[in-house]
Amino acid sequence: MSNKSRIVILLAALPLALLCGCRDEEGARAHSATSPTQLKIEILEEYPHDTGAFTQGLLWHNGFLFESTGRYGRSEIRKLRLETGDVLLRRSLPPSFFGEGLARIGNRLTQITWMEQTAFVYDLGTLKETARIQYSGEGWGLCFDGNWLIMSDGSSKLTFRDPASLAVWKTVEVTLDDRPVSNLNELEYVEGRIYANIWQTSLLVEIDPESGIVTAQIDTSSLPYTTRRAGEDVLNGIAYRPDKGTFLLTGKLWPSIYEVRFIPQD
Repeated sequence: MSNKSRIVILLAALPLALLCGCRDEEGARAHSATSPTQLKIEILEEYPHDTGAFTQGLLWHNGFLFESTGRYGRSEIRKLRLETGDVLLRRSLPPSFFGEGLARIGNRLTQITWMEQTAFVYDLGTLKETARIQYSGEGWGLCFDGNWLIMSDGSSKLTFRDPASLAVWKTVEVTLDDRPVSNLNELEYVEGRIYANIWQTSLLVEIDPESGIVTAQIDTSSLPYTTRRAGEDVLNGIAYRPDKGTFLLTGKLWPSIYEVRFIPQD
């Protein structure tokens, strides 16, 4: 989000331990039995991506990518061909709405908005808008666990919402060594775990949705594309390919989408 760039960009250089408020004297706790697994990425493929797409949500379904983009007057929902980057279908949001996270529930897509407290619902096949749903709070990332829509708002909280009404069921705080992990952004639910971008860093975290505990940290700093404009073209976008067991990662305004797998750090 362009307005978010007012936050000090030095966040990008901080380790997650500092982002979650851990004190130096507690560093030894990182080696305890409950410490998260440390992972890195292996890049398998690189695909083209529209550098005008301010990526806020990304998902994979039946061989195609679906993407939510942000910025006022430029927010869209899109269906993409991964191999070429071609936009096969697109719908624009009204200019007063800033698109954010995206999730699929059966044959429909739900796209949330940043400050407007409105979710747009679309037909999966045509991207025709079928409904608008009001909710409370900011919208950042979104995913679906098969029962609940899970939403982030840039804090350390994940909110579980009814998929039809977006009414709140419960909230879970995400923690590392008992400290809250803030700046949770784009979300993806995979096989009982939630994966989240930590905004303005090169870190992803794997989260236990029941406890909120971070079970793994994934370092994506080996991606060949790095931030060019403070607060703008940062890592944001996680989609899982169940057919291959791989992840697709990109960022806001990035020229590429990277297909990766997560592997242990050396």
